[in-house]
Amino acid sequence: MSDFTEKTKSINLELACKECGALLKFQPGTNHLTCEYCGTKNEIAQPEEAAGTIKENSLEDFLAKEVEGDEKIEVVTVKCDGCHGINTFDPKTVSDKCAFCGSPLVVKSASTSTMHRPEYVLPFGIDLQKAIQGFKKWIAGLWFAPGDLAKYADAPRSLNGVYIPYWTFDCATQSNYTGQRGENYYVTETYTTQENGQTVTKQRQVTKTRWHFASGRVANTFDDLLIEASGSLDKKILRTLEPWDLKNLVAYNDKYLSGFRTETFAVDLRTAYQAAKGRMEPEIEATIRSHIGGDRQLIHSVSTTYNNPTFKHILLPVWVSAYRYNNKVYQFIINARTGEVQGQRPYSTGKIVLAILGGIALLVTLYLLLGQDS
Repeated sequence: MSDFTEKTKSINLELACKECGALLKFQPGTNHLTCEYCGTKNEIAQPEEAAGTIKENSLEDFLAKEVEGDEKIEVVTVKCDGCHGINTFDPKTVSDKCAFCGSPLVVKSASTSTMHRPEYVLPFGIDLQKAIQGFKKWIAGLWFAPGDLAKYADAPRSLNGVYIPYWTFDCATQSNYTGQRGENYYVTETYTTQENGQTVTKQRQVTKTRWHFASGRVANTFDDLLIEASGSLDKKILRTLEPWDLKNLVAYNDKYLSGFRTETFAVDLRTAYQAAKGRMEPEIEATIRSHIGGDRQLIHSVSTTYNNPTFKHILLPVWVSAYRYNNKVYQFIINARTGEVQGQRPYSTGKIVLAILGGIALLVTLYLLLGQDS
């Protein structure tokens, strides 16, 4: 992204084997596409720049342009009528379901859209079978889950591999603050209370605080602060999947997307940067409190300068499942690098009622037995 002239190119999700011409799909955990027909390994070419080199873009230079003219790519997308999520789509597919809520997709409504061309991608590291195994193990640990949830996890299409768009931000901050430092001390206090119908006098220690004015400046450094650009997945769930092994990012290549879906960017750069500042605030506040010291701290004002912020946009891999229960959609998301599973778990009302009745029956039985013994 050294220049900001707008460029658009079509994304190639149908990749042919160099030997037999069969369509290829990226195999998680590898750096090539192996043909399932002739066994040929089709390597994914890497750019000439040094391996592991990650370039950052100046945020101020980029936002100074009237139009965000970074390189775009064309993708075929279908907007879900259920959750309004935008799914990338294989135009040869006759029917499909939304990866984010499980609703049927109307194929005839597919259209060509443009999206930011990601600069880097973290390829899938866990394949479908390993994802299903982890999903089933996680479900087995859920109390009072619906009985058919385990059966659902066994279904071949219970999980969809999706690349989720993210913005990352680097920034050095300086914050001037004013506040107060509280230092605790203890005094002995006399009080009266009632004991056995009589008034008695007792003593206790009470904590008091002396407050002193405080002011100063603190510095923080933020590296690869992640902001979700997804409009379809629960951001709270996505954040529980952190941290990601971003040191293994590779330069974007269509081949990594072959066989998977890609969600389009739903959050623009300016909005993402404001969200990034919001994620910085708790750490800045913690640094200020540490700088104030003492036993208690009050912060009255903070003025923060954000120096040389940089950004990049990337794709991170997840396995997504959308389970419908009692007319509600529950999302499960698996980190396709670590296998960590997180989600919105459903509860079976029937199982909870049976557990309560069973508990009551056990208490009644124990009561009757103890009554007979006495």
